[in-house]
Amino acid sequence: MKTAALVALLAAILVLILLTGIYLWSSVGEAEISLHGLIAMTLGGLVSLALGGGLMFLVFYSNRSGHDDEHHRGPHG
Repeated sequence: MKTAALVALLAAILVLILLTGIYLWSSVGEAEISLHGLIAMTLGGLVSLALGGGLMFLVFYSNRSGHDDEHHRGPHG
């Protein structure tokens, strides 16, 4: 029951964010972006996704390889 409520809440938040984005995009009007701007925005998004994915990979790799076990045990453990 808690899982269904959480999924419903997250879906509602996603719909709200999408509707807000659509409203803001349409309210800008006739703003134009050049080819260089589109390229820069695309590259920025791809680099951000790659960086996030790489950092998540390092977190999972570190956890599974046991590198963190020594640190979490502490000096007495």
